[in-house]
Amino acid sequence: MSTIIDYAPRLWEGLVVTLQLLVLGSLLALVIAFAAGLTRLSRHRLVRLPAAIFIEVFRGTSMIVQLFWFFYALPFLGIELPPFETGVVVLALNEGAYAAEIVRGAIKSRPAGQTEACIALGIGPAKRMRRILIPQSIPAMLPPFGNVLVDLFKNTSLVATITVLDLTYMGLEVRTNTGETTAIFATLLVIYFVVSLLLWVLMNGLERRFAIDRTKKSTRIKSWILSQPRGGAGA
Repeated sequence: MSTIIDYAPRLWEGLVVTLQLLVLGSLLALVIAFAAGLTRLSRHRLVRLPAAIFIEVFRGTSMIVQLFWFFYALPFLGIELPPFETGVVVLALNEGAYAAEIVRGAIKSRPAGQTEACIALGIGPAKRMRRILIPQSIPAMLPPFGNVLVDLFKNTSLVATITVLDLTYMGLEVRTNTGETTAIFATLLVIYFVVSLLLWVLMNGLERRFAIDRTKKSTRIKSWILSQPRGGAGA
């Protein structure tokens, strides 16, 4: 226990880096998820195909191999990223690929009647997506998004393999210096579990928040659709 106390500042430094990876990676993953997920819903094959290839490649290959490719192979092609930025990009691309299918599935599961009503009222695809389909799909997206967020947090430990000074890297460093394998790795387990639990609580709170407003929000959207002049609302 005294070893953990003595090296607590080092572990804290690593935890801060891990949380930075979590925040930046999740924000970028969210952008990628909506971009790729919405692109997958396009009626044009040339638009859908690149998004489909991206999703399948990043879902179908190991994240640690992706990290090694971006960090060690890309410099030979003239593209070199610092370790931290590499970790953020790979985490976002990998988890964004999974989240893109969540976005696509949630939007596609909306009742067909809503789209038909919008078409009948002359509401264009962009406005229909922005004002009706996406807002109603958010409650359905939140539970799987929570799983992706926790998974992204746990996968931050892989960036230690490309010399990012995250929590796992610092833990390995302390273990090398002290030889206290059991105490160090038990501490890491507890820290990862506690943060994952906090993320789960956060996402559950968001789920309840959106679930409470779900009926009211649906009513407001229906009222908005009915209030549109026929043939007068474009994209």
